[in-house]
Amino acid sequence: MPFINSKISCQVTPEKQEVLKTALGQIISTIPGKSETFLMVGFEDNYDLFFGGNKLDKGAFVEVKIFGSTTDDVLSKLTQQICSLYEKELGLAPNKVYITYDFLNHWGWNGANF
Repeated sequence: MPFINSKISCQVTPEKQEVLKTALGQIISTIPGKSETFLMVGFEDNYDLFFGGNKLDKGAFVEVKIFGSTTDDVLSKLTQQICSLYEKELGLAPNKVYITYDFLNHWGWNGANF
C-alpha cells in the first residue's frame, strides 16, 4: 500500500507522467513485499518550491508513504533510484530533490483497514 506524491516545480506532461508512473511502479519493488499492484502515484506540477531562500525552476518534493516499514538500506536505494529517475526524465539535479518517508501502521482501503 505505498503512495508516492511528487510536488514538482516544472510542468510534467501527461506522457512524462506515464513514464514516471511506470518507473516508480518498478522502483517500489525495491521494498520487500511491495509492488505496483497497490501503488498509488500523484503528481502536482508547476508547484512553487523554494530552496535556500530562492525559487526553484527545477526541483521536487517527493513523499513516500508506506504501510509497514523497511530498512535504512532499502530507503537509501529508493532515494538513489528516485533521484536518478527525476534527473533523467525531468532534468532535476539530485540536490534539488527532497524525499521523505512515512511509515504507517493503519491504512484503509476498500471499506476496511489493514
